[in-house]
Amino acid sequence: MEQFLNDPSIYTLVRGPLVWLAFIVFFVGMLYRIFTTLKMAKKEKVIYPYLSFKYTLRSIFRWLMPFGSISMRKHPWFTIITFIFHICIIVTPIFLTGHMELWNESWEISWLSLPVGLTDLMTITVIVCLFFIFLRRLIQKDIRFLTSTSDYILLVLVALPFITGFLSHHELLLQYKIMLTIHMLSGELMLIAIPFTKLSHMFMFFLTRAHTGSEFGAVRHSRDY
Repeated sequence: MEQFLNDPSIYTLVRGPLVWLAFIVFFVGMLYRIFTTLKMAKKEKVIYPYLSFKYTLRSIFRWLMPFGSISMRKHPWFTIITFIFHICIIVTPIFLTGHMELWNESWEISWLSLPVGLTDLMTITVIVCLFFIFLRRLIQKDIRFLTSTSDYILLVLVALPFITGFLSHHELLLQYKIMLTIHMLSGELMLIAIPFTKLSHMFMFFLTRAHTGSEFGAVRHSRDY
């Protein structure tokens, strides 16, 4: 396996065509998912006619604000962990120095990157948060009851790019190029999986809040938080 991954042609394939394939599947898949969701929503005759921009924004704002909802205030530690996790998982890959170098080398695109020490800390934070989320699903009875095998697979799928990225950057465990190839493959696999799994909530969240916020605000005349 190491010899296979160390093949220059494999590295070129993973860094070139597979990157394009992953981004195409990601963007086309998400656009299709959003389009079909909106199309289905139009057929709904109870909430859709009452969709409100005002209540949509109110709902989004409340749920993006730490401790903005009752459920968040009831579970303070989990709220802190999830907010830190989501901040780090979004910011780290976008402002990582190594990613900036690849973007600049491939397409001459670059923007401000974060210090290496900070992105290392944020990477470790993501991994630790995922571990706590895993333990919560394993230990807490009501959460465990609602957890399926696919949920555990998704946790691994999200963790792999961060673990392999950290290992490749610090040249640990395997040869640098082999670990970097595994890192890119795991990142591409996660991108491809997003439109077809629960990971799509990064975009569907806003549509969900539009529906729920409008239902509670315009129809029930109450708060959804």
